[in-house]
Amino acid sequence: MKAILVSQHGGPEVLEWGDHQVGEPGTGEVRIRHEAVGLNFIDVYFRSGLYPAPNGLPLVPGNEGAGVVTSVGEGVTLLKTGDRVAYAGPIGAYAQQRLIAAEKLVKVPDGIELDVAASMMLKGMTAEYLLRRTYDVKPGDTILYHAAAGGVGLIVGQWAKALGATVIGTVGSPEKAELAAANGYDHVINYRTEDFVERVREITGGKGVDVVYDSVGKDTFPGSLDCLKPRGLWASFGQSSGPIEPFNIGILAQKGSLFATRPTLFTYIASRPELEASASALFDVVSRGIVKIEINQRYPLAEAARAHTDLEARNTTGTTVLLP
Repeated sequence: MKAILVSQHGGPEVLEWGDHQVGEPGTGEVRIRHEAVGLNFIDVYFRSGLYPAPNGLPLVPGNEGAGVVTSVGEGVTLLKTGDRVAYAGPIGAYAQQRLIAAEKLVKVPDGIELDVAASMMLKGMTAEYLLRRTYDVKPGDTILYHAAAGGVGLIVGQWAKALGATVIGTVGSPEKAELAAANGYDHVINYRTEDFVERVREITGGKGVDVVYDSVGKDTFPGSLDCLKPRGLWASFGQSSGPIEPFNIGILAQKGSLFATRPTLFTYIASRPELEASASALFDVVSRGIVKIEINQRYPLAEAARAHTDLEARNTTGTTVLLP
C-alpha cells in the first residue's frame, strides 16, 4: 500500500508518496483502512523537526484519521471488523492503511460521515478541552480566540457561543472575518489592519477578557496578555507563527496576576475514560447541530505537499482532509 514518507526534515518537498508495508495487527491492535485523513498544523511541526518524531525517521506523519477496521489482533474486545472508527493522536495517519492500538480509537456514530469524523477529531477534541477543561467557559464570560477562521477556531466559535460566552476572534483577511462571523463570533478583528489589543479593550470597555486561546505564538505575544482582565488565563496551545521566546515569568504579575498554561490535546485524552468523554462531547454537539463541521479543502493524500504549502501560507480555512 501507499503512504506519505518523511526521510529527512524540511519543507513540504520532503513529503514523498511511496510504498509502505503494513503487517498484521499485534496484541491489542487493529488494522484500519483510511477513508480520510485530517490535516493539522502539528503535522508541519513533525515534518520540519520542530517536534521530534516518536520513533525517528523515516516518519509517516499525520495525527488524525477515520476509516474501517479490516483486521483485529489478539485481545481486542472494544472493536470488530467492519466498525467505523476515528482517532486523534497516534502519529502515522498519512497512509492508505495502518496499524493502531484499539484503545486509541472511538466508534463513529451513525449519521456522522467518516470524512467529517477525520476532519474534526483532533480539532474538535482540542476545542472541547480548551472550552470545558482548560478554562470552563460559562454564560457571561468573554473569550478571545486567535486564528478564528482556522479548523479549531470555527468549532470554538460555535461551541463557545452555545455555552453563552461573548466570543471575540482575530483573523488575517476580510474573507476570513466573514467566515468567523458566520460561525459564532460576536466580534472579529482583522489583525492586519487593526491593533487587536486596542480593539479588545474597546469591545470589553477596558475590562479585558476572561481567557485568551492562542495557537499563533510569536506574533500574538505579549499582546495576548494585554487583552486579559486581572487573574485571566492565557492558554498558549500552538505556535503557527513561530515559537515564543523565553520570558520572565514576572510579566504575569506585572500585567495583573495572570495565569498561563501550555496545554496539549494528548495530555487531556491520555486515559481511555478521558478520550471517550471528550469524543462523546464532540459527537454530541455535532450530532445535535450545535457545531457544524465544514470541510473547506480536499486534497489527494498523494498531494500532501501541496496541502502543507497552502496550510503554511494561511490559504486554508476551517477543516481540510486528505483522501487516500
